[in-house]
Amino acid sequence: MIFSSIGAAYGTAKAGIAIAGVGTFKPELIMKSLISVIMAGIIAVYGLVIAVLIAGDMDPTKTYALFSGIMHLAAGLSVGLAGTTAGYAIGLVGNAGVRAFLQQQKVFVGTVLILIFAEVLGLYGLIIALILNTRKA
Repeated sequence: MIFSSIGAAYGTAKAGIAIAGVGTFKPELIMKSLISVIMAGIIAVYGLVIAVLIAGDMDPTKTYALFSGIMHLAAGLSVGLAGTTAGYAIGLVGNAGVRAFLQQQKVFVGTVLILIFAEVLGLYGLIIALILNTRKA
């Protein structure tokens, strides 16, 4: 949860700085420019989903096997580290894309496609974490 939130926070901050800059020159472009901030926020949701699933697997009345602990650690690290890198990529692409969008509106579709590819990195981590979380001792 922490690593994916770090990635989401970085992506939001990096893209948000560029959006604030765009807003001073062309305020009508702000709403279209928010897509990178929204996509960065989704990265944190991936970590939240896995954290809830892992917490749901824990029961104080039952023993907690070493294998389950390792699988939960691996699931958390896979979604967390993938979320960190995806958030970093979204922040960089969002920053550059919004600045380019200010100069030329035709780059919007290309920027969104690149943002989707960056978001998929976090989705890959979520898929692996879900697979790891279903493994039982």
